[in-house]
Amino acid sequence: MTIEIKRIYDDIAPTDGARILVDRLWPRGMSKEKAQISLWPKELTPSTELRRWYHQDEAMELRWPEFQQRYAQELDAQQESLHQLQALAQHRDLTLLTAAKNMQNNHAHILKAVLLKAHKRKQKESAPKE
Repeated sequence: MTIEIKRIYDDIAPTDGARILVDRLWPRGMSKEKAQISLWPKELTPSTELRRWYHQDEAMELRWPEFQQRYAQELDAQQESLHQLQALAQHRDLTLLTAAKNMQNNHAHILKAVLLKAHKRKQKESAPKE
């Protein structure tokens, strides 16, 4: 399972696989034709309330640990959509696309971690028992 994270404004690459937009709002200045997204699962993006809380002032770095926890809790409530994305990742590489400027501390990394953790758990469960 390969999952990459890119800004939606970056060039499209043949290795992108399924291009998944993981922002709740459509990115400014980007046409749907140019974005070439495969899927836009808005239910897997941070809620409007959480996004506004995280971006409300310059203290985003201080809020990052709590944001991670709160977003992971929101994802826990979206198991069906997570399973659909995991199933897609079983057959194709995924590129999670975001318009976020901060590529180190953004929600796409949390979503990727949740998907990879579920994949590892599934592999462990399906491994033959001795």
